[in-house]
Amino acid sequence: MNVYDFDKTIYDGDSTADFYLFALKKHPRIMRLFPSLAGAFCRFYIMKKGTKTEFKQTMYRFLTCCDTEKDVADFWRTHHHKIKAFYVAQRRDDDVILSASPAFLLAPICKQLGIRHLMASQVDPVSGTYSGVNCHGEEKVRRFRAEFGDAPVEAFYSDSHSDDPMAKIAGKAFMVKGNTLSPWKSK
Repeated sequence: MNVYDFDKTIYDGDSTADFYLFALKKHPRIMRLFPSLAGAFCRFYIMKKGTKTEFKQTMYRFLTCCDTEKDVADFWRTHHHKIKAFYVAQRRDDDVILSASPAFLLAPICKQLGIRHLMASQVDPVSGTYSGVNCHGEEKVRRFRAEFGDAPVEAFYSDSHSDDPMAKIAGKAFMVKGNTLSPWKSK
């Protein structure tokens, strides 16, 4: 099986950021939450306090202003074209997507693409609260092993060295930059 990160790997951009901007255009009242988002950003990225999960949970409060199921469906109607051609050309039935993005956001596009195995951050689509931790770094390996045991990973694809743990367990690994695939070089 092949395992893929999603954002900036098979999707051209960051789906969560794109969805946030999409929702902001549909629901301008999301702007009233901006001060708490700015505070969480400063706390995590500048002051280096708290966890990425805590930061993201604050960000996902914007979902309280949305009709998430409808908004996600509308989002993918206008963003489906951002799935990269290299992925479409090599997609296989046993592909696995491992992503820090929320499962509720990725599930519809995975279904459209025929991807049956999605492991992503579990975020409530109404409240924005997490159940569990952000699916990132070592957490991806833990979730993969919990689901598939010692099943071999034929190839792994990602845009980030935060995925070195997954690259290490794969037979082959590729760094994705735009539409260019290069052999993985661990840091």
